[in-house]
This record gives sequence, structure tokens and C-alpha cells, in this order.
Amino acid sequence: MAQTVVLRVGMSCEGCVGAVKRVLGKMEGVESYEVDIKEQKVTVKGNVTPDAVLQTVSKTGKKTSFWETEPAAPADATA
Repeated sequence: MAQTVVLRVGMSCEGCVGAVKRVLGKMEGVESYEVDIKEQKVTVKGNVTPDAVLQTVSKTGKKTSFWETEPAAPADATA
């Protein structure tokens, strides 16, 4: 089943972007991917698991983590 995995990747130049694109291009199950250097965001679509995508992109040596959609607000945020 196809799904979308979004990662935060520490990319500082086009070389970083190229490294990320290279590993994703070789990864099995990837249908498409988008690399946004300004947002430090990598979006991968395909028949992949989030952990596999994270491990694959981590091989580039870039700081990689799952993209947090929203920062979790503290439970006792009643000021």
C-alpha cells in the first residue's frame, strides 16, 4: 500500500540534495520524492515503510528525523 513519509533532513547545499536524491532513487518501492532544501524537508511517496526511508536517508550522513506535523502542546497549557 502506498503511503507518504515526511522527513526533516539537515541539507546545506545542492550536494546534500543530490546525495538524498541519489539514495531515494535507488530505494525499492519509492514512486516519487520531493526535496525542499529551504524547508529542510523530504517527502517520499510509495510502497515504503517510514523506518526504511529514515534509515536510507540517514546513510547520507545528514541529520535525519521524522517531520513533526505540529509541536505537541503541553497537557497543562492553561495559563
